[in-house]
Amino acid sequence: MVHLRAELFQDLNGTVEGLRCAMQNAIELEHATIPPYLYALYSIKPGANAEIAGLIKSIVVEEMLHMALDCNILNAIRGTPKIDDPNFVPKYPGPLPGGVESELTVGLAPFSKQVVKNTFMVIEEPEDPLHFPVLKLAEGEKPTTIGQFYAGIIDQIQKLGNGIFTGDPKKQLTTGFGPLQTIHVHDVKSAIEAIKLIVAQGEGTTTSPLDPEHDPAHYYRFAEIYYGKKLIPNPAPPPDFAYGGHNVSFDPAGVWPVITNPNRTSYPDGSKARNLNETFNYTYTSLLKSMQLTFGGQPDRLGPAIGLMESMKEQALVMMATETVPGQTAGPSFEYTPVNE
Repeated sequence: MVHLRAELFQDLNGTVEGLRCAMQNAIELEHATIPPYLYALYSIKPGANAEIAGLIKSIVVEEMLHMALDCNILNAIRGTPKIDDPNFVPKYPGPLPGGVESELTVGLAPFSKQVVKNTFMVIEEPEDPLHFPVLKLAEGEKPTTIGQFYAGIIDQIQKLGNGIFTGDPKKQLTTGFGPLQTIHVHDVKSAIEAIKLIVAQGEGTTTSPLDPEHDPAHYYRFAEIYYGKKLIPNPAPPPDFAYGGHNVSFDPAGVWPVITNPNRTSYPDGSKARNLNETFNYTYTSLLKSMQLTFGGQPDRLGPAIGLMESMKEQALVMMATETVPGQTAGPSFEYTPVNE
């Protein structure tokens, strides 16, 4: 379970500007999970561990949706998402934006069941995970989980009311993801609908591990990978579900021996790995710039952004097949790089 610093909740001070700051923090939180998930996904060799790769990819797509919903909410209350900014990109390894550093350090690592259990499931863990030991908050401790952070945002939106929704409707992204076609953020009700979808897809609900599309929420999808079994209705309840479906098989030989937590200096000047990494970071930064334009009133920029995502994948696959020292291959560092306009 990720705990957030108490200062993060100070933004929820009953003002519209405070709510805008909280939504920017939410955007940064959603984005910060994507590079670690992509790094693990890219490290799986083409054609290997296909079901695991599919599960991780489905989670990444929904994290992108969550980021888009947060941007739509911020635009709806006349805020401006800040994406094209070096400070938007987290430092890996390190805490999630707003996270308590001592509790969870998130890095860029090749896929393993250990990284799923010790990092990915911790990121997505709800306050009261079903079928797992419940992590109790100490008496008097302030709510500090991501789910509770979103609950605080809902509370502020309800208190501030429909009058705060004065943003330009043209800045709403309504394509690219199915839910964006039906959730048009313009008032309290639609904003809360968006946030509830984000939380349900990540954590499930207090009574079910399934999201609104009846798929396991992110936490439970990662648990399927870790336990090696699909989550199914329990043939002999209670509980109502069990990890008893078909095997989610894992072949360690199907993962590249990728470097952990690379940065620009991990590769010598002039080396193939260094050049590949610089190209990847250029593409990644171009993606952030394209997303900035997309949520800045140019939704037609979504197409180029998707194209850049595909380019990142292809570039990462080349890197991860490139040996740097015997027994180790290169990996992209996901660092902001100035791009000439």
